[in-house]
Amino acid sequence: MVESPARGPSVREVPEGDNMERLVCRDCGFIAYENPKIVVGAVATWEDRILLCRRAIQPRLGFWTLPAGYMELNETTAEGACREAWEEARARLDIKSMLAVYNIPRISQVQVIYRAELVSPDVSAGPESEEVGLFDWDDIPWDEIAFPSVTWALNHFAEIRHLDSFPAFSNPPGDRGDMTE
Repeated sequence: MVESPARGPSVREVPEGDNMERLVCRDCGFIAYENPKIVVGAVATWEDRILLCRRAIQPRLGFWTLPAGYMELNETTAEGACREAWEEARARLDIKSMLAVYNIPRISQVQVIYRAELVSPDVSAGPESEEVGLFDWDDIPWDEIAFPSVTWALNHFAEIRHLDSFPAFSNPPGDRGDMTE
């Protein structure tokens, strides 16, 4: 039996009419575009307390984060944020407004973060969380925050927490979300 060569996009080249290297299929010319991943999440509150989840998965196992994760096919960003809150904290959200859109080019992510209120304070750890909690601002475990964008979102939320209307935030000036550890 003769083995056939691997088929599908397997050669990196700049396709005609493009200016970026892509994976291309030599047999049919199909181009496999690799695009950034979209992360959706929320700064969710009950009264003045903020929902945080201690990660039960890598990366940053054991660190605290907002309920957030990769968007799924066929859902809106708001639906994805609500789904992630349920999966990670068994929380039901009432989305109020977009808080921020962050760009993290080192890992090819765009993060869409909402401001939301919990429908109920009844939350519990889902399969991706070791534990969840509702934190007063002064009790947030700042030294144990998983990612720079979580800190950005919390600080941006603090700036607008009492406003009804505000423009969406983006990365702090000059910050691309690089990890410093």
